[in-house]
Amino acid sequence: MFAPASTLPVSDVDPFALGVLEDPLPYQAHLRDAGPVVYLSRYDVFAMGRYEQVHTALTDWQSFQSAAGVGLTNFRYEQPWRPPSLLLEADPPHHDAPRAVLSKILGPRALQKLRAAWFADAEVLVDRLLESTEFDAVTDLAAAFPLRVFPDAVGLPEEGRDNLLPYGDHAFNAFGPVNSLVERGAPRVAELSDWVADRCRREVLADDGFGAQIWAAADRGDITYEQAPLVVRSLLTAGVDTTVNGLAAVLYAFARHPDQWALLRQNAALARTAFDEAVRWESPVQTFFRTATGDIDIAGTVVPDGKKILMFLGAANRDPRRWDNPDAFDLTRNPSGHVGFGMGIHQCVGQHVARLESEALLTALASRVESIDIVGPVRRHLNNTLRSWKSLPVRVTTVQR
Repeated sequence: MFAPASTLPVSDVDPFALGVLEDPLPYQAHLRDAGPVVYLSRYDVFAMGRYEQVHTALTDWQSFQSAAGVGLTNFRYEQPWRPPSLLLEADPPHHDAPRAVLSKILGPRALQKLRAAWFADAEVLVDRLLESTEFDAVTDLAAAFPLRVFPDAVGLPEEGRDNLLPYGDHAFNAFGPVNSLVERGAPRVAELSDWVADRCRREVLADDGFGAQIWAAADRGDITYEQAPLVVRSLLTAGVDTTVNGLAAVLYAFARHPDQWALLRQNAALARTAFDEAVRWESPVQTFFRTATGDIDIAGTVVPDGKKILMFLGAANRDPRRWDNPDAFDLTRNPSGHVGFGMGIHQCVGQHVARLESEALLTALASRVESIDIVGPVRRHLNNTLRSWKSLPVRVTTVQR
């Protein structure tokens, strides 16, 4: 156990306690105010909640290692519960080829081929949903739309797609400690892992989807045949839950801020800004870990080699040292630079997919809906890593056609 210097702020609060996960903002503010680096005695790790230090850790992969795991488990000394992600839990040179393959497949130019179809799908979903003026914005919109378009784009067969969210939920829970949230998903780990592994096989995937393109990259020698199913798995692990929670965040933001919804309705081009501002404001991915590759000086605190460092992305995205009025959801703000998608070489490779899904859904809604009001209790779905949602009941006022 590390013995912190007397000048280093120490906290014995558990950031993964259910109460903190339910409402993390007070804890994050305390963490930022305590100092640039805080020692978390409960887990023997160092924590950073200010934007400057979090941004530095995300961009300096040489000092802040991902290959030892982006969760609490330290791969230097402990066995991971599944083979590490070739993108999230790898550093150069092992990270480079899979990243290059996915960056091309999921890049803005490649996604233009899906744009018209996804916008049309959003229109169909919204038209059907608006046959009623009340619905759950999480289950009926934020989850329904990605589960409608993304598995098709990957090339997944229809059967079993309901496994995607529970698998992702457990994967993101497993980045934290073994608490009740991890235990909640443990009974289905083997079943869900087997299902995902099976869906990564070439013969299971459609010939024209993202998955087939990944296997084609193996044919070209861009990646190995052993890497191909793991790259497909990366899509299935991180491609749904994060987008669902990002969409829920932007819908929640607009329900809370009707003036901002009015701005979007006046200017549909703000749809992409709105999504990024919601990702900054709510930070669907709240935390990730790194590991010190040597004795690292962070703002005067020396973090010893091999120690875990917990980055609070959500805290950084509301740091008043970086953002004016950070607690406001504001479409006139330039949210670029937020760390909700990470930063540097490990920045979310699927962020353009999420932006396109959000743009399609918000555009369809903005043309039909004048107002969005919350009409029941907003319920969170607790997760060790994600700022997640269970229910957001809303009532909408529609435009008369």
